[in-house]
Amino acid sequence: MIQNTPKGLRLQIGFFGRRNAGKSSLLNALAGQDVVIVSDVPGTTTDPVEKPMELPPVGPVLFIDTAGLDEDPTALGSRRADKSRRMFERTDLALLVSDGSWTQTEQEVRGFFAGRKIAVVAVFTKSDLAKPDPALLARLDEAKIPRVSVSVAAGTGLDSLRAAIVSAAPEGFLGGRPMLGDLIAPGDSVLLITPIDKEAPKGRMILPEVQAIRDTLDHDALCLCVTEGRIRDVLARQTTPPALAVTDSQAFAIANKSVPPEIPLTSFSILLARMKGDLAACAAGAAAIDKLHDGSRVLVAEACTHHPIGDDIGRVKLPRWIRDYTKADVQFTVAAGADFPDDLAPFDLVLHCGACTFNRRAVLSRILQCREQGVPFTNYGVAIAHIHGILARALSPFPDAYEAFRAASRGVRA
Repeated sequence: MIQNTPKGLRLQIGFFGRRNAGKSSLLNALAGQDVVIVSDVPGTTTDPVEKPMELPPVGPVLFIDTAGLDEDPTALGSRRADKSRRMFERTDLALLVSDGSWTQTEQEVRGFFAGRKIAVVAVFTKSDLAKPDPALLARLDEAKIPRVSVSVAAGTGLDSLRAAIVSAAPEGFLGGRPMLGDLIAPGDSVLLITPIDKEAPKGRMILPEVQAIRDTLDHDALCLCVTEGRIRDVLARQTTPPALAVTDSQAFAIANKSVPPEIPLTSFSILLARMKGDLAACAAGAAAIDKLHDGSRVLVAEACTHHPIGDDIGRVKLPRWIRDYTKADVQFTVAAGADFPDDLAPFDLVLHCGACTFNRRAVLSRILQCREQGVPFTNYGVAIAHIHGILARALSPFPDAYEAFRAASRGVRA
C-alpha cells in the first residue's frame, strides 16, 4: 500500500475572504466532491476544513477552507475569525476569494501575505451574476496580483484557476526539497538509527524515519536501519562505511560513541530543521540554552497534538536534561498544534519539535515571529546535541549552521 503524502509535504492552499464569498463552493468545485457544507446562510463554515488531493503538475496539495474574516463581532464570531487568521502561517499560497468587491478586509489580507512574500491569487466568484469593477481589475493588474473569474454554478473559470495555482506555486514545491539526498551519492549507504520505544508502537515507525527512508531510496542509495544497540555489529559487517549516519535525537549520546568519527553523524530532527525551516537560526538559538537561569521560561512548541507518553520527549525528557545541564530551575510551557501564542515576550527561548507534520511555511512563520520579538528559536535535535556536547559533530555536514551557533555563543560559557 502506498503511504499517503504527509500534510507537511503538501502545498498548502488557503481559501480566505468574507462570509458568503463562495470559498466553500469553490473548494468543492476544485475537489470535485462535496467536502464542506454550502449554504446561503452567512457563517456556515465555522472551523478550518482540510482536503488533501492531487493537483497536477504541482502534485499533492492541501486545500484549507476557512470561516469568514468579517465574522460578527461576538465572542463566538471573533473566535471563528481568529481560527481563520491562524491558518495564515500555514499557507504556502493564498486564494483571496471575493464576490466581486474589494473591501478593507481583502486589502488587509493581501497586505499580510505580501509582507510574508506569500503568493496571492484573487478569485472573483459568482462571475455569472456580477462582474468586478474594471477599475479594480486595473489596480490588481498594476499590483501584479494574479486574478481569475469563476462561476461554480456555470462551471466556468476552474481550469484558469488551476493554471493560476500552478503558476503561483512556490518554486520549491515544483522542484522538491530533499531531506538528505544532497548529502549522499547514488550507491552510497545511509545508517538510520531508529530506536524502538513507546513513541514507536509495535508495527509503526515515526514519520521522520519513514521520510528519511523514502528520500534515501529516491536518491538511489541504500538504507541500513538499526536500533541503537546494534550499531557496532552492523558497521563491523560493512566492507564500505556508510556515507552518513542519522540518529533519533534521543539516542544521540549512544550513537556518538558507537559511530566512528570519520562517518558524518546527524539526527532526523536536525535534517528536518534544515528541510522544514532554517537550520542556522536553530543553531544560533541553541546558544541561548547557556543563558538560562532560575526562573527562565521556555516555550516547548509541538506541531502535532499527540497523546503524551510517560517519558515524553518534549514534556519530560528535554525539561529534565535542560535543568540538569543548566543547574537552574527553568520553567516550561507546552503549546501543541495551532496553539502557538501571539505574544512571546514572557519566554526566553522557543524549543520546537522537528515539525514533521508541518510545512516549511508554518515553521518559517514561527521563526520569523520569534525573530521579530527577539526570542531565540531552536529545535529538539539541535538542543539535544548541544546539551550532550556533540553539536559540533552533529552539524559537521552543515558548517554554516555551526558557524551561526559559534557566533551566537561568543561571550557565552562553552
